[in-house]
Amino acid sequence: MLASGDLGGADYGELCARRLESLLGVARVLLTPSCTIALELAVQLLELGPGDEVVMPSFTSAATATAVVRCGAVPVFADIHADAPLLDPEAAAAAVTPRTRAIMAVHYGGIACEVGHLGLPVVEDAAQAIGASWRGRALGGLGVAGCLSFHATKNVTCGEGGALALRDPDLVARAEVLRDKGTDRARFLRGEAPAYTWLEAGTAAMMSELQAAVLLTQLEQLEEITARRRALWDAYHERLAELEDRGVLRRPRIPAGALHNGHVYWVLVERRDEVIAALRPTGVQAAFHFLPLHSSPAGRRFGRTHGSLAVTERVAASLVRLPVWVGMTEGDVDRVACELAAALA
Repeated sequence: MLASGDLGGADYGELCARRLESLLGVARVLLTPSCTIALELAVQLLELGPGDEVVMPSFTSAATATAVVRCGAVPVFADIHADAPLLDPEAAAAAVTPRTRAIMAVHYGGIACEVGHLGLPVVEDAAQAIGASWRGRALGGLGVAGCLSFHATKNVTCGEGGALALRDPDLVARAEVLRDKGTDRARFLRGEAPAYTWLEAGTAAMMSELQAAVLLTQLEQLEEITARRRALWDAYHERLAELEDRGVLRRPRIPAGALHNGHVYWVLVERRDEVIAALRPTGVQAAFHFLPLHSSPAGRRFGRTHGSLAVTERVAASLVRLPVWVGMTEGDVDRVACELAAALA
């Protein structure tokens, strides 16, 4: 592609989209510059606006809530499970009001958040979830829209990028318009219209062919990447069982029916910041994760909290992410586990 000098006329984007459609079992996948843009397109498709509410966890990326706020709606923060940083269906149900228009299901760490029984449209924040599933169905293909990330930190990456997955074929035409500056250019390029014109307020939300070329090579290796990360996840889980038995940490819990993708291995510990600081000189790159959105300046300004969110605050203050990447070995996992045991001691 670089040698030809043609950075816009290739078909890598379509090849990626077709592969993702097969993986997710959806009608159409549209590649985007980021998962944030995919989330914004999803809420536009639901025609959310001022006065509407969307229930979501507070333990998530700011992008989840930003997509809702940018259309004038209100993010309503509900609590998460004590066993996993996933939206608690009971807390979500209690947060629903007559103004609630949708639920944002965040699949933290590639682990399924199941809220589809609440009778509301579900937008999946599946940023971390490629290659994971719920009862045999791929995450990102369960809700009215699924939003994936290909950021540099994700299992499959092109440096930055995202995808919008749509199950309903009736949403595809408008999604194409919104993604392409509000025009019906996609129809024109397919020969379905003699010209294209401006139809509504849209944005430039196409992934470049250069990014798609990088992404395609990653997608072709998705099964191997996912299997390797799951193996490392399982190794951590086995090595740290003794520390959990001693009561010095808590390991992740995977809901029945969920098949994770090994994206994040985390533990819950006391004195989280001290543990991370103790690991730093050893070369172990441990980190905390999201600060709860409901207590952030923007969360207090734009959102609403349902309940105390005590579990969210406790998990956010005690969660430590341990390094997981495909180049690690089980020997690396052993070393991290040993250093973690020493830090906890």
